[in-house]
Amino acid sequence: MSRRTEFLSSGALRLALHTLAEGEGQALLLLHGLGEQSPMERPFWAEAWTGPVLALDFTGHGESDVPVGGGYMPEALMADVDAVIAAYGDLTIVGRGLGAWVALLVAGARSSIVRGIVLADGSGIAGGGPQPPSPYVEALPAVGSATPDPFALLELSRDVRPADYALDYVRFVLEDSELENPIVVSARIRPDWLAAVAADIGVIELSLSEAVASFVPPKAT
Repeated sequence: MSRRTEFLSSGALRLALHTLAEGEGQALLLLHGLGEQSPMERPFWAEAWTGPVLALDFTGHGESDVPVGGGYMPEALMADVDAVIAAYGDLTIVGRGLGAWVALLVAGARSSIVRGIVLADGSGIAGGGPQPPSPYVEALPAVGSATPDPFALLELSRDVRPADYALDYVRFVLEDSELENPIVVSARIRPDWLAAVAADIGVIELSLSEAVASFVPPKAT
């Protein structure tokens, strides 16, 4: 199918949500990296998913609105995902780069609704803190271009991500999820926060294809 786009409201902003594949039941939501946008079609590693495959353009990215004057924080991007949850209910999330960090935060805050997350490599995976910002976002677009918003690239590449803060969200997920392994790491690049997550008991490592397949809901009998 060709990509179908709808627009959701998040406060005064419109968010672009793309359907990459139709299906019945629980949706798989793809969250892109910093400075990126949603893919045009279902990635090959999501072929096993039997429900809808959705992809969200974060605020300031892709076809979503750009706020005036910046003010970007990963916690604010959680509201973007909340808009999808309000429309579609239970989700499994695959996050790339910045999207992986947001996926972890959402999974911890919405542990009864987010049914599994996959954390994958992508732009903006490092954030700020003791390590340099991600090299993927050092070259900013010219001022006045639509998306990605230069403020988003500056602010979201420098957000601090302490490992202990990440582990708090891991605990929330592991304590409340009904799944045996609700967090899967599929990333090779591992800043401190992600290395701590991957080392935690209850977190497993799989390839992207294997990770997505592991979360496919069983067929109703």
